[in-house]
Amino acid sequence: MRRHLACLWLLVGLVLPSQAEDWPQFLGPNSNGISREKGLISRFPENGPTIVWRKKIGIGYSAPVVAGQRVVVFYRRGDSNVVECLDARRGESFWKFSYETDYSDAYGKGDGPRSTPTIAADKVYTLSAEGILHCLGLRDGTKIWQRHLLRDYQVPRNFFGVGTSPIVEGNLLLINVGGKGAGIVAFDKNTGKEVWKVTDDGASYASPVAATIDGQRHVFFFTRRGLVSIAPQTGKVRFSKYWRPRINASVNAANPVVAGDLVFVSTSYDTGALVVKVSRSGADEVWKGDGILTNHYNTSIHHDGYLYGIDGRQERGARLRCIELKTGKVQWTKEGFGCGSIIFADDKLIILTEQGELVLVEATPKAYRELARAQVLSPTRSQIALANGLLYARDDEKILCIQMTK
Repeated sequence: MRRHLACLWLLVGLVLPSQAEDWPQFLGPNSNGISREKGLISRFPENGPTIVWRKKIGIGYSAPVVAGQRVVVFYRRGDSNVVECLDARRGESFWKFSYETDYSDAYGKGDGPRSTPTIAADKVYTLSAEGILHCLGLRDGTKIWQRHLLRDYQVPRNFFGVGTSPIVEGNLLLINVGGKGAGIVAFDKNTGKEVWKVTDDGASYASPVAATIDGQRHVFFFTRRGLVSIAPQTGKVRFSKYWRPRINASVNAANPVVAGDLVFVSTSYDTGALVVKVSRSGADEVWKGDGILTNHYNTSIHHDGYLYGIDGRQERGARLRCIELKTGKVQWTKEGFGCGSIIFADDKLIILTEQGELVLVEATPKAYRELARAQVLSPTRSQIALANGLLYARDDEKILCIQMTK
């Protein structure tokens, strides 16, 4: 028996990459799409990447999240929103929590959830397209508390429903709610009670990002109006920068990207990117411009002073591009790449395209260097998640677990 256990742990050690970590929220541990994992593959087997397991789910753009041996996925099936917790290595269901929904997208862009769950300690937070916020127990899916944000804060209906994802900061759950006097709201993460609310900023489809700069803690929101920095424990607005398209029929959807004391935001609709340098006295503009790295909805990735992201609007064709963060200088462009969800790990970009192709690209400013490509899913806009050597990706029919270690 002891020999069997020893062999088992040896095999686990061979499978798990170094610096393995969880992926508990949208865009990973630090909300920036960056993983510290090493020992990942740079090529796919001849028949494509190894699928560890697959499981049928429902519709939605909500991304998987991972904590320990648990994967949480949020989807819609029929007239129900479903939060399901799966075994990370086997795909077996631990529990499901469901509730009725009548959300219907006015523009035909899908009726499932957009917001990605957030896992913090022993709790899971989900936010549906119709604005229902749940706190569930991670162990068994028990409902701990619930809020109906659009009703509670009299928020006007957005173009494509609610799409921002919550972030936990200390004992607070922070959300770009979008109400009058309640643009950004902090809730007690254990009870759901409001702690503070600030701004009149409408809700966007971007999610907040927390960072410490020059000894000050910030949570950066890219709201419908623009970039806002909040002191999370008090709700004090440290600074705000107006940055949104001129036309009303538009959205801000890509997350802020924080690199040292620089913050990058980008939107489409003839507006483009803005970079500011943050200090204790506020934020100063470094550069701005359209047609440099104009993000429609995919968040760009920062690595070693360069940004890698999707330039161009989804409906009009988009390209993969690398630029220098400090100057905005374009390093290379891969035309016709299309939109896709991007993360960085082990010196490479892992990209799930909108057409369901999984692509590996060397993360270098020298040139576009594609390492591998394989069709793995039907068309999708969901973000991917990487945890403990396994990649989780979904479309409107299924979720896949893909082996990414050598």
